[in-house]
Amino acid sequence: MKKPLNAQALEYLQYLKEQGVTHVPVSGRQPARPAPGARAPKTPSDPAPTAAPASHPSAPPHLSTPGLASIAAEIAACHACPLAATRKNTVPGQGAIHPDIMFIGEGPGADEDEQGLAFVGRAGQLLTKMIAAMGYTRQQVFIGNIVKCRPPGNRVPTPDEMAGCLPYLKRQIAIIQPKLIVCLGATAVRGLVAETLPIGKARGQWRTFEGIPVMLTFHPAYLLRDGSKKKYAWQDLKAVLARLGNPLPVGE
Repeated sequence: MKKPLNAQALEYLQYLKEQGVTHVPVSGRQPARPAPGARAPKTPSDPAPTAAPASHPSAPPHLSTPGLASIAAEIAACHACPLAATRKNTVPGQGAIHPDIMFIGEGPGADEDEQGLAFVGRAGQLLTKMIAAMGYTRQQVFIGNIVKCRPPGNRVPTPDEMAGCLPYLKRQIAIIQPKLIVCLGATAVRGLVAETLPIGKARGQWRTFEGIPVMLTFHPAYLLRDGSKKKYAWQDLKAVLARLGNPLPVGE
């Protein structure tokens, strides 16, 4: 006798949990089940042979944080702007609650749209290195964007699109409560603190958002295009460490 649909769904979700899956894309594509007799992939509970630092972004916090879960659900159901029609996945952001630093970028790119995670493409790999140079891991900070859906062709989000997403970001910040925010690039700077100066002139300066210090700096994607600006971004990040009272990395 065929099982009821809800029983099948519960069974499948249990299977995903056993495989260590923490994110299911909205496209509905399902991971293939292993062939009969095949060894299942190693789960997080299996002992690891080494304690190498994690290189993959942390799981979305809405999996375990009620307040952020509600916001993430609203974002997933949002159709307030045209970006909803072309997205694959919404990207609410991920990382730690009550971190020292929250990084805010422009919006998801193709890799982020595919995975539902912020900063996982080439720019995200550079951001990971920048975070590590500061003495943190990605799991110790929070990473998000001004808009939660990918603009087609990675174009700059419109003012209306940013205005539609900003309430979600404000509510997230109220829950996350970072000690300090780093705005990455002109769009994040304009969207969060309404800065009108070009990022080349605004970078390295401090602003505030609802009482939280905000450092303005370049977006990692821009640094990939112009590596000569990396030294200035690093100056900005060292200023962040100094503001937090953290020691500078050895050799600085």
